[in-house]
Amino acid sequence: MSYDLAHWLTFFAAAVVLNLSPGPDILFILGSTMRGGRRAGLAAMFGIWTGALGHVAMAALGLSALLVKSAVLFTIVKWLGALYLIWLGVKALAASDAPLALPSAAPASAWAIFRQGMLVNLLNPKVALFFLAFLPQFVEAGAGPVPLQLALHGVGIILVAMLIEPWLVIGGDRLLKTLRRRPQLGRWLERTVGGLLVFLGLRLAAERG
Repeated sequence: MSYDLAHWLTFFAAAVVLNLSPGPDILFILGSTMRGGRRAGLAAMFGIWTGALGHVAMAALGLSALLVKSAVLFTIVKWLGALYLIWLGVKALAASDAPLALPSAAPASAWAIFRQGMLVNLLNPKVALFFLAFLPQFVEAGAGPVPLQLALHGVGIILVAMLIEPWLVIGGDRLLKTLRRRPQLGRWLERTVGGLLVFLGLRLAAERG
């Protein structure tokens, strides 16, 4: 399997831009960090990455193509993802009336946050469509089996995320420390995160496949 330097420069430049684009994944990582600190943010981040690996596997094995071709399956996954985002947003809005990250509060476990992050990613059919549309652009004839090429570039996108998203956790953790001194601002940020999650869920539900 061999690619030239221009191939990788183009690929990684596109991967950086895509990973910096705001969406449910980044919002969930930031929101989790601001609610539960660095540990919660890391759990959310690893959950998102695990979900992304699932999409890479589906793209490499051709399952994403099935999702695209089946209107019923796409609609089911889309509505599940939209409802899940809306549910997370409503939970955040409900929690905005409570004090932010008080030691006496019972924070969600790292495992629960990990599962939520994984579902946020896996239940977003747009991610499956993205991998199916983006990864084949970098498949080259004679460079090896197509599924292996798709998997390699899919993992490459996640590796780029590993260079970018930990800084979101670090920044969110520092912001949390500021919010603990200014709880009113923290409540408004919690409402903002919740409102954006609801908005993203509604937008996903309204989009046509």
